[in-house]
Amino acid sequence: MIQLNGLTKRYGEKLVVDDLTFTVRPGLVTGFLGPNGAGKSTTMRMVLGLDLPTAGKATINGRHHHELPRPLRVIGSMLESQAVHPRRTAYKHLLYLAQTNGLPASRVDAVLDLVGLSDVAGRQAGGFSLGMSQRLGIAAALLGDPPVLMLDEPVNGLDPEGVRWVRTLIRGLAAEGRTVLVSSHLMSEMAMTADRLVVIGRGRLIAEGDLGEFTETGAAVVVRTPEAAAFARRLELAGAHVRAGKAGELLVTGLSMPDVGRLACAESVPLYELAARRVSLEEAFMDLTRDAVEYGAAR
Repeated sequence: MIQLNGLTKRYGEKLVVDDLTFTVRPGLVTGFLGPNGAGKSTTMRMVLGLDLPTAGKATINGRHHHELPRPLRVIGSMLESQAVHPRRTAYKHLLYLAQTNGLPASRVDAVLDLVGLSDVAGRQAGGFSLGMSQRLGIAAALLGDPPVLMLDEPVNGLDPEGVRWVRTLIRGLAAEGRTVLVSSHLMSEMAMTADRLVVIGRGRLIAEGDLGEFTETGAAVVVRTPEAAAFARRLELAGAHVRAGKAGELLVTGLSMPDVGRLACAESVPLYELAARRVSLEEAFMDLTRDAVEYGAAR
């Protein structure tokens, strides 16, 4: 479990992380989302003790990172996959990490095989593609077989097969009861991977909850009928909220799709379309962070 309590970070006058409090629970994949400059990487660095908080605290299974005698046995992380000496081979990079954490060399072979790098274990990391570097970073995170994992943009640079492999791996690790925190800018991927989401903007918590809570917000029943105006009034009398959509459609909230259908049947209203529409995670994210984007494009 990762717990943040009032976590705050200032660099001079700039407030980067502002009183963050949330918990990442075991057995779930928690997506950590926010626009560029939201403070996600700084938050992760404070969890790992790489940056000291100005106020508040971050703990891993109830302890600060510096209190862990063998950190890789407790939390595996990947913040920057290419932070490897370029002339060091993949095998040697992982071996040195294993030795500093009291792990057997057999773990090196095991994680290299798991991430599909066994055939290039003797190659220098400086010659790796971005996708190969990502796999090496994931291997390092898994080296100690930790109960807690924290990965920053793990699918960056991977091909579709690699993206699917990471998704399956992450969900499998959470299913084993591990705590998994993953940041990403790929909303479509988070929609297929995460069970729970934490969204921040300008260093502050904007929203957190189960994935379904985000996509259900803004959901509506879509109605197309040649009697749109009259049926809209009837729906409102039944307690629904109705707004106009594109091409003359009605977007109805406050009534379920079966209830809308039954009302149309009772009123003999012809329907060309009756469907449920849920917002995508990308749409929900854009709406939530609309006022928290550091650099917005002109419209």
